[in-house]
Amino acid sequence: MSTISAAHWLASPLGLYLQEQEQALFDNAVHDIFGFNALQFGMLEMPLLRNCRIPYQYRADVSAGQLQCESHRLPFSADTLDMLLLPHTLDFSEHPHQTLREAARVLVPEGHLIITGFNPVSAWGLRRLANDKGTYPWDANFLSLMRVKDWLTLLDFEIVDSRMTCHRLPFQHKRFCGRSNLVERLGGRLWPMMGGVYFVLAKKRVLGMRLIKPAWSKAKLKANLIPTPTQRTDVQNKHEQSSR
Repeated sequence: MSTISAAHWLASPLGLYLQEQEQALFDNAVHDIFGFNALQFGMLEMPLLRNCRIPYQYRADVSAGQLQCESHRLPFSADTLDMLLLPHTLDFSEHPHQTLREAARVLVPEGHLIITGFNPVSAWGLRRLANDKGTYPWDANFLSLMRVKDWLTLLDFEIVDSRMTCHRLPFQHKRFCGRSNLVERLGGRLWPMMGGVYFVLAKKRVLGMRLIKPAWSKAKLKANLIPTPTQRTDVQNKHEQSSR
């Protein structure tokens, strides 16, 4: 993937439309996630952490950002990040499954992972077949939502939310960009699984880990509410015998 061609495409009418739709989803999702460390890997043209309230935020990519690294080799210790954003990262990774394994490694238990990617079962997927695969974004992997969900399940992630966006036809002409909100509403109702981009919010689960809660069983509550009889002392017994 060429960084220059990616930046050029994202500045086009279709690219701006994609940024608008995805930015809204990320803004809504990251606002209610808390912790200490958050990382956005890829698509640094979009400020996807702008609504995030996590104090320590990092931006990384293969050749840009604060950290320059591969998505399947993140320079973080295990159980470090509270939130990880992978906007179209799987689309352009040579090892998408390993990228998810790396996400599972660096996230803390109950940490959140947010992914977006191009949907092959859509007009965008058909457009990809009709275009030169060497141009952005049609050279992406175009992994199906079901496949990504299966990978996440195998890695013990819980799917919190998943949805589709970018329901308009993927043409660059400006007349196709008008009334995008109306198109999104109609697309979400009439053909919800045919959006050009999928969005997934997942949470890392750890097997064998559970929250410890007080054992407030009814039997124990009743036992605690019944007063225990007081034991008689020797003085009380002698007093009763003498009064007889």
